[in-house]
Amino acid sequence: MAQRKTESGFPVKPVYDQSDLPGDIDKRTGRPGEFPYTRGVYPTMYTSRPWTMRQYAGFGTATESNARYHQLLEHGTMGLSVAFDLPTQMGYDSDDPVAHGEVGKVGVAIDSLADMKTLFDGIPLDKVSTSMTINAPGSVLLLLYQLVAEEAGIPGSALNGTIQNDILKEYIARGTYIFPPKPSLRLVADTFAYCRAEVPKWNTISISGYHMAEAGATPTQEIAFTLANGVDYVRAAIAAGLAVDDFAPRLSFFFVARTTLLEEVAKFRAARRIWARLMRDEFGAQDPKSMMLRFHTQTAGVQLTAQQPEVNLVRVAVQGLGAVLGGTQSLHTNSYDEAIALPTEKAARLALRTQQVLAYETDLTATVDPFAGSYVVEAMTDEIEAGALALMERVASYGSSVDAIEAGFQKNEIETSAYRVAQEIDSGERVVVGLNRFTIAEEEPYEPLRVDPAIEAAQAKRLAAIRESRDGAAVQAALAELKRAAQGTDNVLYPMREALRAYATVGEVCNALREVWGVYRPVERF
Repeated sequence: MAQRKTESGFPVKPVYDQSDLPGDIDKRTGRPGEFPYTRGVYPTMYTSRPWTMRQYAGFGTATESNARYHQLLEHGTMGLSVAFDLPTQMGYDSDDPVAHGEVGKVGVAIDSLADMKTLFDGIPLDKVSTSMTINAPGSVLLLLYQLVAEEAGIPGSALNGTIQNDILKEYIARGTYIFPPKPSLRLVADTFAYCRAEVPKWNTISISGYHMAEAGATPTQEIAFTLANGVDYVRAAIAAGLAVDDFAPRLSFFFVARTTLLEEVAKFRAARRIWARLMRDEFGAQDPKSMMLRFHTQTAGVQLTAQQPEVNLVRVAVQGLGAVLGGTQSLHTNSYDEAIALPTEKAARLALRTQQVLAYETDLTATVDPFAGSYVVEAMTDEIEAGALALMERVASYGSSVDAIEAGFQKNEIETSAYRVAQEIDSGERVVVGLNRFTIAEEEPYEPLRVDPAIEAAQAKRLAAIRESRDGAAVQAALAELKRAAQGTDNVLYPMREALRAYATVGEVCNALREVWGVYRPVERF
């Protein structure tokens, strides 16, 4: 029988013992809440409070999504996680010809301050934590959120949450970019500075490996390319004049949790250790919070199957267990029907209940880092750390993550891994229950949640009314001020905020920046 290998390609031994542990095990792991944070970023972890339970939601109109958010909060969700439709993610209004056919499909359509008010109507923004999966126009959606809170009498200092705002992984794995890398990094740095002054509790970026993993990255590639991107963000902020300890405590990360539980636990532990040493040794961070790799986890959407979808409930439970054992700060568990369509209300509730069972019916919250000292997990942690550092050195050999992206390095590595996995599934070497093994002759009927195509026309009508009722001259003046700031070195978020306050649309704000910064066109490689 061939020896099993991890997802990252390391051989898995049938038996591990003390000889597999490094001699300096105590130094390499440390204590929970202490450098290098291998065992967790907080001394007590879940023994004092569980992780934040989030559910990723957003579809159709802001009104429909608002209703789902209220349902999730009533069922015990501790934080909201907003999905935006593709036009919003790309900085286009719902009535733009480019947006045709995509409005409200994979998330909620947000075109202006009016939509954002509807989205969070009746939700106490000073009491919940909100995560927004938005990248190229991340600063725009953050400002809309702040303006909604401001109208409710809630200061920026009371807001908690995260914007993904991770543009580099878009060039690698996802594609919802707008501007070229250099102005995109400038916008990220401006957001860091703005939030330090105006929204100090906000996590200004969620540096994401999740989407690279969904595109086919191995666990080692996932953390290597994610942390390498993190290095570029830190360098961009320092180059913009920010001190490392002024912004680094608000950096956060976003990873996947696969069904390969042991390797995933090791991956999270290795990532914390690498980041702590990078921040201390390369960037001279002094604040312990600057060295803590805090992260959100989402269970692996790419591992869900449309065949026998109920089996996904088991997959998600195992994946969630791996995230918790790995020390995540917040968790989203996918709904079992997401391989088919947007999750139904019942499926979303079951996904949340999965987290609640892990938190309140198991003994996972009784002790910190249950796998510490495990022969296999400690050995895997070292293997992943060494592999990730080697990959990060290869990225650095190009000059920076941006240089490696423009050379196509990360994308090529991920696509090679994805192709290998696809071959293994097709050949049956990799078992996927219900797909290539343990299949059934006939699938049971399933009625997915469907988005009404009339939403696009309704959004266009809403936009027309907003443009008719607003002060057009004030909007144009505000957009001109935004372009002036973009042409110079002023922080663009301040004039951007005033444009949005005057009811400039998301598309109009992004178009103003497109006029100054241009758009990114990937180089075709054959």
